[in-house]
Amino acid sequence: MTTPTTPAAEPALRQRVLVLYLSTSALDSDVIGWAVYDGTGETSPTTGDSEVPPYDTGVAALRDGWRLFQASPLLPPQAGHEYETSFLKHEFFFEKLIATG
Repeated sequence: MTTPTTPAAEPALRQRVLVLYLSTSALDSDVIGWAVYDGTGETSPTTGDSEVPPYDTGVAALRDGWRLFQASPLLPPQAGHEYETSFLKHEFFFEKLIATG
C-alpha cells in the first residue's frame, strides 16, 4: 500500500530591484546614482541612506548575481538643449529573486 505524500511547500520568491544610473550607456561605466527596493521586506532602504553606491559599475552588479532586465533607450539631445540639466539618462534596472518562507 502506498501513502500519498504532500509535496514540500515551494519557497515564495520575492523580487529585489536595484536601479543604477551610470555615467554613460556602457555597463562598465561609473555609478552616479542608485536606488534599491526590497520586495522581501527584510530591508527598508531609503533614498539617500548611503553616500557610497552598492556597486561601482553595472558589471559589478552582474558579477554579484543581479539580473539586468531593462536599460533606458539612448536618446540624442534635442537641438539647442545639449547643455541643459535634466534627468539621468543612463538608467539600468536589475533584479534578484529571493526565496522567502
